[in-house]
Amino acid sequence: MTGTVEFIHLADEAGADPEPQDTVEAVGDKGLCGDRYFDDAGTFSSPDEEKRRDVTLIEAEALEQAEDQYDVAFEPGAHRRNVTVRGVGLNRLVGERFRVGDVVLEGDELCDPCNYLERTLEQTGVEDALVHRGGLRCGIVEGGEITVGDDVVTDE
Repeated sequence: MTGTVEFIHLADEAGADPEPQDTVEAVGDKGLCGDRYFDDAGTFSSPDEEKRRDVTLIEAEALEQAEDQYDVAFEPGAHRRNVTVRGVGLNRLVGERFRVGDVVLEGDELCDPCNYLERTLEQTGVEDALVHRGGLRCGIVEGGEITVGDDVVTDE
């Protein structure tokens, strides 16, 4: 299955607004250069954490469904995930390796929403709207560059 990278967003520190990027360098077992989690400075960073937060992805289609069904709105990047993709189902990629541009990722766990996002966006219903469609946390297995327009390639 092949999808496409629609947006890339990075926030350089905890609580900062995610800024759009055309391209980003992904470093294996570390994260995205310029993002808060690269330097373990994100709101949910923890040195004891077993699951990696190298990069987070979310489906454009899931955001559109959430907007339609829950009457919420997501500006690009407002969901606080790094990479927005279209044409590939992310939930089934937990435990799987796949390629985004030059980068090999491994899906670690679903990125279920929390009330932090709802509070940040100041929109009631955001947390409920993104249950089971909040994205995917991934580790970077092989680093490289991710660019808007890149393919997202899975084995299916």
